Amino acid sequence: MKILLTGRDGQLGFELQRSLAPLGEVCAVDMLECDLSDELALRRLVQTVRPDLIVNPAAYTAVDRAESEQGLAASINRDAPRILGEEAAKIGAWVIHYSTDYVFEGSGVEPYKESDVTNPQNVYGLTKRDGENALQIACAQSLILRTSWVVGSHGGNFAKSMLRLGAEREVLKVVNDQFGAPTSAALLADVTAQLVGRARREGVTDFPFGLYHVVAGGETNWYDYARFVIGQAITAGVPMKIALDNIYPISTQDYPLPAKRPLNSRLDTGLFKKTFDLELPDWRIGVGHVLQQIL
Repeated sequence: MKILLTGRDGQLGFELQRSLAPLGEVCAVDMLECDLSDELALRRLVQTVRPDLIVNPAAYTAVDRAESEQGLAASINRDAPRILGEEAAKIGAWVIHYSTDYVFEGSGVEPYKESDVTNPQNVYGLTKRDGENALQIACAQSLILRTSWVVGSHGGNFAKSMLRLGAEREVLKVVNDQFGAPTSAALLADVTAQLVGRARREGVTDFPFGLYHVVAGGETNWYDYARFVIGQAITAGVPMKIALDNIYPISTQDYPLPAKRPLNSRLDTGLFKKTFDLELPDWRIGVGHVLQQIL
């Protein structure tokens, strides 16, 4: 099996190189080798590699900057999945693509199901939602995994930001009214490998393609997440300027940003677990593994 992997230098792409390596020949590219906003280059890449499977974790993820770079965000998040899907369909390949909780409005407290109506509140979420739709139209053999709050040992993320700020500051204020599940890149990569392995064993003809929610178990908010991360660092003996008692909760309203964030980022994973008979461990396990690697 030949696998084309985009975004190899991202949090998820880094872990996918590891998890997919035993399953076939992995051709991993980064943005310098293939600019996802360049349609001709993207088509040429697929035509040259002629993979059996395209795995696309690459995305425009600068949520606030997307508000002023709408064209670039759309090229990468909306158009690139469509182009990959079109080229995959031409050569009989299938596609795995990743999306986000930001496709939802973020109201209420119930976890969103795959069948719930999307209503993105920012450009990033809108372009990711449009990318989902475009891929599904372009390629029937596509698997889309929606996830949230990705964290990994490679690349930048919230946990690393909290560790840096905790070492620099005596006081931190963190939003406590946005809820979701921090999901490790390693978990997503391992799940992906499980799905690819199943398709290899059973064939793609009867594989349950479609859209699924894949996040770690449990839930938290950014404030409690920050306390968990810094608490783990303190326990591990890492010098921190901040004390846990000096991390204070604030509301989203008190921390305005260019892009509106959903208050409810909970995703229901029942369909995924029922379809693939796979369990998703609590978020603390994945975050704990990441912290062990970076502390």
